[in-house]
Amino acid sequence: MSVTYVPLTPAVAEFDADGRLYSPAYGDVYHSPSGALGQAEHVFLRGNGLPGRWRGRGAFTVCETGFGLGLNFLALWKAWRDDPERPAALHVVSMEGHPFAREDLAALLGRYAPEPLAELGRLLAAQWPDLLPGLHRLEFEDGAVTLTLGFGDAQVLAPRLSAHVDAFFLDGFAPERNPRMWAPPLLRDLAGLAAPGATLATWACTGELRRALQEAGFNVRRAPGYGGKWHMTAGEAAAEGRVAAALRLADAGHAVVVGAGLAGGGIAEALARRGWRVTVIDAGRAQGAPAHAGHLAAALTPVVARDDNARARLSRAGSQRALARWLGLAPGAAPRVCGTVQLERDAGRSAAMAGTREALAFPAQWVRQVSRGEASELAGLPLARGGVFFARGMLVQPGRLIEALLATPGVTVLPGVAARVERAGQGWRVRDASGAELAQADTVILANAAGAQGVLSASGLLDPLPRVAQMHALAGEVTLVPAAALAGGPRCIVGGEGYLLPDTGEGCVAGSTYVHGANEARVGAEGQRVTLDKAAGLLGGSHPDFDALVPGSLPGWAGWRAVLPGRLPAVGELPHAPGLWLAIGYASRGLSWSALMGDVIAARLQGEPSPLETDLARLVAPR
Repeated sequence: MSVTYVPLTPAVAEFDADGRLYSPAYGDVYHSPSGALGQAEHVFLRGNGLPGRWRGRGAFTVCETGFGLGLNFLALWKAWRDDPERPAALHVVSMEGHPFAREDLAALLGRYAPEPLAELGRLLAAQWPDLLPGLHRLEFEDGAVTLTLGFGDAQVLAPRLSAHVDAFFLDGFAPERNPRMWAPPLLRDLAGLAAPGATLATWACTGELRRALQEAGFNVRRAPGYGGKWHMTAGEAAAEGRVAAALRLADAGHAVVVGAGLAGGGIAEALARRGWRVTVIDAGRAQGAPAHAGHLAAALTPVVARDDNARARLSRAGSQRALARWLGLAPGAAPRVCGTVQLERDAGRSAAMAGTREALAFPAQWVRQVSRGEASELAGLPLARGGVFFARGMLVQPGRLIEALLATPGVTVLPGVAARVERAGQGWRVRDASGAELAQADTVILANAAGAQGVLSASGLLDPLPRVAQMHALAGEVTLVPAAALAGGPRCIVGGEGYLLPDTGEGCVAGSTYVHGANEARVGAEGQRVTLDKAAGLLGGSHPDFDALVPGSLPGWAGWRAVLPGRLPAVGELPHAPGLWLAIGYASRGLSWSALMGDVIAARLQGEPSPLETDLARLVAPR
C-alpha cells in the first residue's frame, strides 16, 4: 500500500445519556446542547459577518473543517436562500474524516435538523456520495450552490485543495479530543486558501489555539460565545494566501473549444452551464462525420489499485462526476447504470483482488468481489470466471451523449478544421489550413485529441511540451453482435480481456482492438475476429448462435485514441501561452475524463473551488 493511503473509517451513530449525537472515537458530541442551528447562526454565520459580507458579490466561498451532519452547511444554504441580496454563487468546501453512510445521515438529519433545515437536509441526503476517499462535488439550486466534500484526513486534504476562500468555519471536535483538526500545519494550509479580507470563526477558544492561528496567518480575538460558552474565536486572515492568489476570479465570458468529441463536449457543457458563450469547432462535421457517429455503446467503469494510485483516483473521480453530471440528460444520452462485472484472469488474480479490496476498505455497495456463479447471475449469462462487481458501472451511447452535451444552451457548433492558433490581443485566434479565421476568444481550449499536436506544432508552441510531443494515435474497433445470438445479451457490462455490453436495442457491442501504427481506423474481418474472440473468452457454457457469427459480416465502429505516455490525459492552461488550454490524451477513457475535466477547466476559469485535488491536477498538467 502507498504510505499516503489511509482507508476511510465511517462515523458510528451513538448517543450520550442526554440523547445527543456522540462520537465514541473522540469522546465528544457533534453539536452544542443549546441547538445546532443556533450555534451555526451565532458562531459561524455572524462570527464571519454573514450574510452581510457576501452582498454585492458574484460568488462567495466558505471552507469548513468537520462536516459532521452538515448542519452548518444547511444553515448557510438557508441564509443564502433567504437573502434577496445573496451572491449568484455560493461555494462550500468541507472536510470530513469520518463521514456517515447515506442511510445514517438521512436518519440523523430527520432527527436533528430543525424544521427550517429539514427540506434542505433531505436534498443533501439524496445526493450524499458513497464513502470513498477524495473530493465529491454536489450541486444544488441548479448549480448556484455547490458543496465540495473532502472525505479523509483534513491534514492530507487541505494541502490538496484549490480554492479562494472568503470565510472559514472551524468546527472539528474539541482540540483536546482531536488535536489533528487544530494542528499548526493544517491551520497554515487553510491560511494559504484565504482570499483578501477572509474571515474565520470557531466555537473553540483557548489561548493555545489563538496563538496557533496567529502564527498560521490569522489575526484573531475572543468574542462572546454561544450556548453557555463564555467565548468563541473570530478573526481575519492577515494576508492573501498563496493558493488563493493563484486563482483568477472571473465572470462568464466567451470560449472557443476546438474539438467536438467527448473532451470538447464535456468542456462545452461545463462552461455553458456556468453562463459562458461557447463556440465549438468541429472537424468531424466539416468532413461529414461527427465524432463518434455510429458508436452505439461504450462502458464507463472505474478502476481500483492496491496503492490507490493516480489513475485509480482519477478514474473514480471521473466516474462519479459523469454520473452526477449526465444522469439527468434525455433518455439515450443519459448513462444507463447497469453495473459492471470485471472478470479476473485467474485464481491468483482473484486472491490479489481480495487483498486489495480489504486494504482499500471501499464500501461493498460500490465494489464487491463476486464468484463465478454470482457474476453469471448478475450478467444473466454463464461467465467464465468470477471477479468484482462495480454497482455504478454505466453503459453510455457516446454519439447521443455528445449531441446532448453540444445542445446545451449557450453552445454553438461551427464546422471547421483548426490548423493553427495565434495571438489576438489578449486572446487567441483559430485559423484553418487556408489561413481563414474560424473563431477567436480570450480563452481557447484545444480538445481535438491527436489533432492538437499538429496545431501546437504549426503554431510554434509544441517545443516546451515534450510529453505532448510523444502523443500517438491508436486505432480501435468494436463489433455489434445481435442480442439474439446471446439470448438477449448480458444484463450488465462484462469486462476483462475485452468487454461485452448489454443490448442497446440495436445489439450488444463487443470490443475492442488496439492497433499500433495503423494508417486508418476501419471495421474489418480481422478486427471482428479479435473482438469476438475476446467476448468468447468472457463467456462460459455453450453459445452456438454466437459461435456461428462470421467475422467481417457484422456492423461495427472504428475510431482513434490519442494516447500520452503514462496513459493519463493532459489538461490545463499552457504556462507559455496564457489563455490557451489543452484537454487531450483521453486514450480509452474518454468517458471517465469528460465530465470531470470539463468541470476542472470551468472551475479554474471561474475561480471556483476545484473538484480535483491539486496533486492530481499537477500530474495531468500539460508538459
